[in-house]
Order: sequence, then structure tokens, then C-alpha cells
Amino acid sequence: MNKQSVVKILVVDDQQFIVDEISEFLEGNGYCCVPSYSGREALERFRDDLAIAIVLCDLDMPVLNGIELVEAMRLLAGKKRMFEAIMLTGRAEKQDVIKALRAGIADYYQKPVDLNELLEGIQRQEESLGERVREAQHLGHLDDRLQFLSASIDDLRQDLDKSSQNAQSTRPDRDGERAIPAIFEPLSPRQLDVARLVSKGQTNYQIACELGITENTVKLYVSQVLRLTHMNNRTQLALALSPNNSAARGRVTEH
Repeated sequence: MNKQSVVKILVVDDQQFIVDEISEFLEGNGYCCVPSYSGREALERFRDDLAIAIVLCDLDMPVLNGIELVEAMRLLAGKKRMFEAIMLTGRAEKQDVIKALRAGIADYYQKPVDLNELLEGIQRQEESLGERVREAQHLGHLDDRLQFLSASIDDLRQDLDKSSQNAQSTRPDRDGERAIPAIFEPLSPRQLDVARLVSKGQTNYQIACELGITENTVKLYVSQVLRLTHMNNRTQLALALSPNNSAARGRVTEH
């Protein structure tokens, strides 16, 4: 028994015996077929069943021919839904082939169709479709990463702008005019804000909400603070800023 494919095939022809013959053959080879006997019916089936990824359609049909049908499907699918189309025709005139290619139809077969050749063609289109889907997913992941990096850079830029505006002004520590360890002197005002909130046991999410930045930007700041203070983890950072820890304290002028 052939392995069942996850791809559904829409089989369209105004002659019912052709649809039934092709569908029965393909289902015997592991495909799930959706039969349709007119262009309008096929368009409705395609719209309602998102699993349809390959369309076999006759060229010469009343009301809506094969090329018009595929063009309508492409408008319906938009950019996100992918499918491949194969044309079946009783006449292989050059002009028809050119029109089919321009409509984005991947392949065509002349009637009476050799079912084994058609099966091989469908398998090729299924493989091609899988490659397109994987490529689109890869590009989607890259786009997500670029958006994340862009957002993080924007957050950092805004923080730097705020820090530069306040660089020459001073303000009291949130805990009062309390001395902080000299080891924290290299930190920027925003890095020091993050360090204080870490010392209070706040999570990255809580810190992000309080400072109005993203959680990923908080992670970047925590990493910078640990590197600049030569500490290994958040626990050491919290202990170093604890009010009970008087070792290694020096008066550091803040912002």
C-alpha cells in the first residue's frame, strides 16, 4: 500500500468519468482527491479546503475554463497560500500552452492522459511544493529574527538617547542617597537601573514593564552588567547591591 500523502488534489473536469477515473487512480496511490465537475464548483472547493495544494484541471470547460480558474485561485490564495496547477487538455496548441505558462501553470498533459505519467508529474510538483514551503518558512524565521534585532536596537538607541540627555544631571538613588559598591561604577545609568531591579528579585518581565523596554532588551542589559562587574549570575549581583553588604562600597556619583 502506498504511503498516504498529506497533499490534497483537486480534480476538475466537466466530464464526470474523467474526474472519477483520475481520482480513483490517484487515491489508489496514496492521494486524497477532491472531485469537481465545473470551474465554479472547483473555486468553491479550493476556497473552503485549505489542504488542497495541487489542482488538476481541464483546459476547455464552460463558463470558467482551466486558465481562468487557476488565475482566480491565485487571487483567492494571495501570497501566503501555495499550490501547484497541472493542465489537462484535448488539444495541445502552442497558444494554449503559452497562456497556461503565463498563468503560472506548472505542467500540462494531453488527453487521453497516461495515468502513470500523470502520477510522476504530480510527485514532482509535490516535491517542488515542499521545497517552496520550506524556503518560505526559512525566510519567515529570518524575518522574525531581523524584526527582533531591529526592535532591540531601537530600544537600546532610545535608552542611549535618554541617558545622554540625563548624563550631566544627578538624581538620588531610589533607596535614598545610599552608597553603591565601586564595582558598579562602570555601568551606565540604565544598566544600573536594571542591576538595582535585579537585586530586588524582579524578573526580566517585571523589569521590562517598569522601565518601558522589551524583555529581550532587559536580557541584553543583564548580560552587560554581569560582564562589566565580572559576576557570574544574578544572585551575586543581588548580594553585591544588598543594603546589608557593606564590603567594597565606595561613594559613586550616579547619573
